[in-house]
Amino acid sequence: MPDLPPMPPIPDVLAEHVAGHLAAARGMTALLPDVEQVADLLIDTFTRGGTLYTMGNGGSAADAQHLTGELIGHYKRDRRPLPTVTLTTDATVMTCIANDYAYDDVFARQVRALARPGDVVAAFTTSGNSPNVVSALEAAQTNGAVTVLFGGGDGGAAAKHADHILLAPSSETPRIQEIHTLMLHMISEKVDAWAAA
Repeated sequence: MPDLPPMPPIPDVLAEHVAGHLAAARGMTALLPDVEQVADLLIDTFTRGGTLYTMGNGGSAADAQHLTGELIGHYKRDRRPLPTVTLTTDATVMTCIANDYAYDDVFARQVRALARPGDVVAAFTTSGNSPNVVSALEAAQTNGAVTVLFGGGDGGAAAKHADHILLAPSSETPRIQEIHTLMLHMISEKVDAWAAA
């Protein structure tokens, strides 16, 4: 077995996480208008009777489900539930599509069946290059839905199919996911306040 480089002391590694998180969080100030614009988009969508569809892989699937939970449940206020669906949560549909077609199609096929003009399709992806996310955003635009990308770095291939782009100011997966949580909480705050009014 080859010799591995020595690991820095654990407190140093943890401090690096904090420093990286703080740097990414500070970078969010410039994105506040874009985050607010997406919150306003969702308010308009729900006002007109539209539905939000969310998706992602792995940790990004958890972020997609987190946003859905905040909107169907509530963020801080007791108010009406808002129509939001996460495309990763039906195991039968996911495995059927992956088995009968391909894993690359697990989101796009659902989007083609469900998303319509007046709806929003939001994707969470740290790389922006997951084929199933890219094809789903493309399918959403073809169906006439508005697309939102929660990404990082330069947004990857998914950015070409996003009407609204929220890129975490980092290229590190943990920082991107942490900032996506901050973004979805900020969006939930404004939508929650509107729905409770």
